[in-house]
Amino acid sequence: MAGRMRGTDGERGALSLMLVVLVVGLVLLAGFVVDGSAQLAADENAQALAQEAARAGATSIDPSTAYRDGSFVVDPQLAATAAASYLSAAGQGNYRVYVLSNSEIRVRVTVTEPTKFLSVVGIPYIKSTGWATASLVTGVTGGT
Repeated sequence: MAGRMRGTDGERGALSLMLVVLVVGLVLLAGFVVDGSAQLAADENAQALAQEAARAGATSIDPSTAYRDGSFVVDPQLAATAAASYLSAAGQGNYRVYVLSNSEIRVRVTVTEPTKFLSVVGIPYIKSTGWATASLVTGVTGGT
């Protein structure tokens, strides 16, 4: 018993427990970083899809009015169809198209992405919603 130190038996395994806690904390931190960056990418993707779909819809003019009066107005049916076609081709199914006036269209797109780490703690996916409004502008603007 000469080589044995007194009072150390109560601390046996303390380092192992500390390592387990640190590893779990680091894995959670990595999960927040990875899934947080996926959230930012989903936000950007939703916004870009909404903008492009709104642009596609805003360029859908009513040809009968254009030929008859020479004025360009958005055809609500064509605009909604053009925006929906763009989003369907992009693989999006969760969207809504609003024709606000005869020259303006608004699109809402919701993107859902699965999580990689946060699913372990009960968050299976992240959602992002992007809104965009586009207006039909005719003629040349600016310049001298």
